Amino acid sequence: MSISQRLQDIKKRMEKICLSCGRNPDSAALVAVSKTKGEPLIREAFEAGQILFGENYVQEATAKAENLAALPISWHFIGHLQRNKARFVVRYFDLIHSVDSLRLAEEIHKQSEKISKIQNILIQVHLGGEESKAGIHPKDLQELLRNMTRLKHVCVQGLMAIPPPVENAEENRIHFKALRELMEENNAANILPAPMTILSMGMSDDFEVAMEEGATLIRIGTAIFGSRS
Repeated sequence: MSISQRLQDIKKRMEKICLSCGRNPDSAALVAVSKTKGEPLIREAFEAGQILFGENYVQEATAKAENLAALPISWHFIGHLQRNKARFVVRYFDLIHSVDSLRLAEEIHKQSEKISKIQNILIQVHLGGEESKAGIHPKDLQELLRNMTRLKHVCVQGLMAIPPPVENAEENRIHFKALRELMEENNAANILPAPMTILSMGMSDDFEVAMEEGATLIRIGTAIFGSRS
């Protein structure tokens, strides 16, 4: 299958899930994970109608963003972000999915202020008990959000999580449900100027379950571009 056919197939599956849940199909969007993929493949996906692209590695991502600047691509940073790389990311990325500490948020605020930008971010939440995964513990989220209200060049749009790898996608339903409930709980506390609306969760093997639990952004690489090269 071509990239165009794969994208069409995924979007049909997304639409089917939305309709089965009583959701507007426009309430969920696809982020094509293009890490390690060359610019010709990104162009091919863009020409097939894909606008949102997710990158994990700062140096690789900024080079792509510069080389493809003529295309109206919306770049999302989905990898681990070190504070000393924040200045590069705020220049090119519309949404950072992986903010997991106040210190990182403060650095993003500082670098965004320098270029008069309000940077949209998601808070990465640690779910599933894997110690190697990044993310803030759910019990610490409310305090983090309170501290972030003073950062005027950062706008918290929602939450992101990477559940543990499982053989059966249904096993991750509990984690997707937990992230949705966590967002609802913190929205009810009215901490932020505006409620969070984005849930970034679900990948190639489990996005349908994630969407049933409320995902608004799903991150898919392999099912679009094939195995990592």
